[in-house]
Amino acid sequence: MNPSARCFHMRLPRQLRQGARYHVTARINRKEMLLGLASMRDLFLATVARAKRKYHFRIWNFCVMGNHVHFLIEPDESENLSDIMRWILGVFAMAYNRRLCLSGHVWGDRFHSRILDGIENFVLAFSYISQNPRRAGLVENDAVWVHSGLYHARMGIHAILDVFPAWLHMLFPEYAVQPLPS
Repeated sequence: MNPSARCFHMRLPRQLRQGARYHVTARINRKEMLLGLASMRDLFLATVARAKRKYHFRIWNFCVMGNHVHFLIEPDESENLSDIMRWILGVFAMAYNRRLCLSGHVWGDRFHSRILDGIENFVLAFSYISQNPRRAGLVENDAVWVHSGLYHARMGIHAILDVFPAWLHMLFPEYAVQPLPS
């Protein structure tokens, strides 16, 4: 192989900035539906909850789909996004393989991340993540997708999703805690 041709296959360095918010996605290897079962999505979310006890970061929104995940995440100043995601994806892969007596890769390429500069990019990413299950044809109402930030916010579940500040509730009133039907 021509040495100059290799540079087209090299990974670009990940853009990291202290105090930044990121839209992060990770896709299952070969786009297989390994997260298709609710029990596997639950296992993934349990791994994220463990990561929140180990690392300091805020999750503004998330969605776990059948073959990929989305996060709107903000690491604390003392944390590194790559370390957090490496731990989540690696620990989940080990747990998944152990549970199914498998070995090998769970995740495809490395996770993708994009810095969200400004409120407009934050709102667009936040909405995109929220609407993922409906756009995929899995539900008619995004609020019923159990493995999402919208569902967790409405149910008052905060093992993964952080409590929203008032300004976010003004932008997304559908994220307010909903009373349970009597």
